[in-house]
Amino acid sequence: MTQGASSRPARRSVLGAAVLTTAALGVGAGPAQAGERGGSGRPPGRNLPVPTVIAHRGASGYRPEHTIGSYQLALDMGAHVIEQDLVPTKDGHLVCRHENDITGTTDVAAHPEFASRRTTKSVDGVSLNGWFTEDFTLAELKTLRAKERIPGTRQENTLYDGRWTVPTFEEVLRWAEREGRRRGRPVWLHIETKHPSYFRGLGLGLEEPLAKLLRRYGRHRGNSPVFVQSFEPSSMQRMSRLVSSPCVVLLSGASSRPWDFVEANDPRTVADLVKPEGLKWIASFAQGLGPTLDLVIPKDANGRLTTPTTLVRDAHAEGLILHPYTMRNENTFLPADFRRGTDPNAYGDVFGAYAAYFATGIDGIFTDNPDTGLLAAADFTA
Repeated sequence: MTQGASSRPARRSVLGAAVLTTAALGVGAGPAQAGERGGSGRPPGRNLPVPTVIAHRGASGYRPEHTIGSYQLALDMGAHVIEQDLVPTKDGHLVCRHENDITGTTDVAAHPEFASRRTTKSVDGVSLNGWFTEDFTLAELKTLRAKERIPGTRQENTLYDGRWTVPTFEEVLRWAEREGRRRGRPVWLHIETKHPSYFRGLGLGLEEPLAKLLRRYGRHRGNSPVFVQSFEPSSMQRMSRLVSSPCVVLLSGASSRPWDFVEANDPRTVADLVKPEGLKWIASFAQGLGPTLDLVIPKDANGRLTTPTTLVRDAHAEGLILHPYTMRNENTFLPADFRRGTDPNAYGDVFGAYAAYFATGIDGIFTDNPDTGLLAAADFTA
């Protein structure tokens, strides 16, 4: 950890120099140029503090996730970037939900007019029973209200159940424009395409409508205040051909395989992708990684942190930034080293956990609690 901490200022200097070099060369922002430049030629995150604090689904530790209320609170708290997850409606609109299964995040079960739409589907190999966005038009979806996803853990958030609708991504873009004008600085967004292969198979591809909206709102350039991300590398390959917005490949557990790899009979696992050869391949079309925190510092059988991997060093060597996920304040989500007391829903020593992860040299972190993340980042850079 000490070694990672000592290398961090150098990493920031390298990123800054690369950004200045790109600007001085007058690199354009067209989609064709994005493909020509490759991953390492266009460092993202210009003008963002390091470590960057990314509001995971908004301030989801305090408000129901993926609502305008959650996004607004995260921005008011000072989060550097706000995350959206995108899924489509039946009529092709992109809406902000972590999953297309809206059973646990809306009041759809209380709407008798939609009772017959409850169904069982296989999404990326997982059988799910519930209600799904692709079976609703936008007008129908707008009759629902958002609610807290994990009320047992975050009972206080249930106070806001029913206050907000499910936002479209275009509504979020308009909100970001308004807030940017009001604050005199751009509002950064971190946008994920959810289950892109699954939706493409339904004729509801995500990348083309997302690219269209990014172009419409001027967020399609290499220096735009936006990241696009996905757990399916092919989705980011597709996006890199459509827009110049910085692309981030999300990585789950080491033994897992991206679903597009499963469908394509590609035998590689995440463990293969975090090796130098895999990182070089990712850097050919993306500019960043969003690994699970366990890929940065693994845990032992008791849930305690062990020795950091070489992922940060290896990814930086390929010019990739790292935005791992996800920090949350509650004991149940923290490494065992930092849990306090026996109540799984009580807050633990989250500042200690942040310090451990920041010391590895990561460039930013996703968090449900942006205020806590910002304090931890300030402690680290003091």
